[in-house]
Amino acid sequence: MGNSLYISTTEAGSGKALIALGMINSLLKKTSKVNFFRPIIQEAKQKLFLGEGAHQQDEDIHLILETFGLQQTYEESFGLFSHQMNSLMGDNRINQALEMIITKFKVLERRGGFIVCEGSDYLGEGSAFEFDLNQEIAKNLGCPILVLGNADNRPVEDALHPVQIAVDTYRKHNCHIVGIVLNKANPDDVDDLKDALKLHYGDAEYVLAVIPYDRRLISPRVQDIAQQLQAEVLYGHHMLGRLATNFLVAAMQMQHALTWLKEDSLIITPGDRGDVIVGMLQAHQSIKYPNLAGILLSTGLKPEPAIAKLIEGLPEPIPILSVKADTYTTVSQIKDIHSTLQPDDSEKIELSIRTFEQYVDLAQLTEQVSLAEPHELTPRMFNYNLMQQAKANPQHIVLPESTDPRILKAAAALRSQRLVTLTLLGNRQEIERLITQQGIQLNLDDLAIIDPAKSNCLDEYARTFYKLRQHKGATLDIAHDYMLDATYYGTMMVYCGDADGMVSGAAHTTQHTIRPALQLIKTKPGASLASSVFLMYLEDRVLVYGDCAVNPKPNADQLADIAIASADTAQSFGIQPRVALLSYSSGDSAQGDEVYKVRQAAQIARERRPDLVLEGPIQYDAAVDPEVAAHKLPGSVVAGQSTVLVFPDLNTGNNTYKAVQRETGAIAIGPILQGLKKPVNDLSRGCTVDDIINTAVITAIQAQAAS
Repeated sequence: MGNSLYISTTEAGSGKALIALGMINSLLKKTSKVNFFRPIIQEAKQKLFLGEGAHQQDEDIHLILETFGLQQTYEESFGLFSHQMNSLMGDNRINQALEMIITKFKVLERRGGFIVCEGSDYLGEGSAFEFDLNQEIAKNLGCPILVLGNADNRPVEDALHPVQIAVDTYRKHNCHIVGIVLNKANPDDVDDLKDALKLHYGDAEYVLAVIPYDRRLISPRVQDIAQQLQAEVLYGHHMLGRLATNFLVAAMQMQHALTWLKEDSLIITPGDRGDVIVGMLQAHQSIKYPNLAGILLSTGLKPEPAIAKLIEGLPEPIPILSVKADTYTTVSQIKDIHSTLQPDDSEKIELSIRTFEQYVDLAQLTEQVSLAEPHELTPRMFNYNLMQQAKANPQHIVLPESTDPRILKAAAALRSQRLVTLTLLGNRQEIERLITQQGIQLNLDDLAIIDPAKSNCLDEYARTFYKLRQHKGATLDIAHDYMLDATYYGTMMVYCGDADGMVSGAAHTTQHTIRPALQLIKTKPGASLASSVFLMYLEDRVLVYGDCAVNPKPNADQLADIAIASADTAQSFGIQPRVALLSYSSGDSAQGDEVYKVRQAAQIARERRPDLVLEGPIQYDAAVDPEVAAHKLPGSVVAGQSTVLVFPDLNTGNNTYKAVQRETGAIAIGPILQGLKKPVNDLSRGCTVDDIINTAVITAIQAQAAS
């Protein structure tokens, strides 16, 4: 069995995109080389612009390549178009068609790594015909097979019957089956379907899984509805990513319509129903009613000026669309909306991946397809390890910037995955308002919310601050004022042991985050200074860069301290530290004050920590490129394979990390502060939600090491 998997569906609409997303995401945590291949594709229903002119693309290929950034072209990702296959088969040239598919498959196979193959759509000659074709392709490609069945709205026996036919056929043709998945099952039937699968195939050592139906996965976004109905977007342009999982025609009086509201409903009503428009907007803002996806106005009529003025005064109105068709026609058109996963639909992509991981035994499936253990710690593998490490011993992280929607979205993700426990600092009503406006799925009962001004700990924290800073002229009044600042309050929580770590900086400067930590928490024993590292997620590995954010011109002793701290940080994150102290020359090839400083720092670090594998001075190319290293520093155990790179000063380090980030597309996580007694980490003010999540996880792991 090779390193490949063929997802074979028993019929159309089985949800193979969910399986492909989940499988590839799982694989990329263990290996950097994954390819996606579809032997036969239909011409796409929509046009996607690539380069010059418009070119039609297969929806699943576009989704997978864009979501994961796989290193392959669109043309490399499929064998034949369906019309080409039909033409060849019509000329009785099926063998030629198979050869063409195999040839393109082998191009990917020669590159190494794992190949996920996705079967055809069952949109052509018929299910029986296409099933036979898929089994012939899978057999000729030598792929083990994952059989995917569709249990949507079917009794147990009806759902199982197509799967039994598929399994029997594959067995008859000596194909290797590794698993059976039934998708879109009625939640009430999941246990019965599991029992039926075990009864029929429990002795075969297959991976057996049943995935329950989730309406959100097939629900369109408001922007999909707007595009396919050619609707005019009147309001809420920034909220078009909301899912519309329910539809309600509001033709009744408001007091009755309110009783029909469900979460993420799209309200359909004529454009002159100002009472419905205002009532639904108010219901959406109320914590007593569900969040709405938007409002769709029919008949071409738009809100009267007075109502329009009211809507324009809302901070974040939900999407309001307008179409010219009458209400009956509009409802009919909505039923025909084609909802597909798009690369920018992060919510449904993440939901698909989580669903796959929840219901499919990944370890057993990995074993079945004989996935080789990776030798390199890729960014995806590294991130996976971090998440697992954080989950193993969840730490308490405080987030002081609760008025930033990015923080709240990150908090939702951190809690849903149970990566950390959380405290948000701020006003609860304001946080609730933001969550409602932004449509964030965050359960406030799942975390703590503290308003520093109303906290029971305020006076105690002020007294503690006064004791720590009175030698600097602090008074109790000054201390009280400082504790009203959320960043200082959060830092004091960490100092007093009421939180394990803090993440801030999304809305504040680096100094506003770092200064309280240096004043209150201070450096741990043995560390002469606080410093920082960036985790650089390159294409195939993760490197540690230090110090690129804190110390402008460290002397030799400080540089040695930075090197030791950076090595320890790398070790705590599962990176084997091989430390390179960088300079403009390697070894003894040059002299000068700056080179001497680095050489001296390397010697000091060796004396302090003889257990570290360390080289310096060394140039960047010799540190990371084995061929250059063989010429400049032959015999070095660090040269050519460095994992921790320590820059001689802030100017060099900061410019280098930004140059690498911009020119290579690397992701830079940090700055991560090190040398403190307890962890506090800074965010860039341009940070993304993923940056916040990663920094919180990293802070939690630092807290684990400090406890």
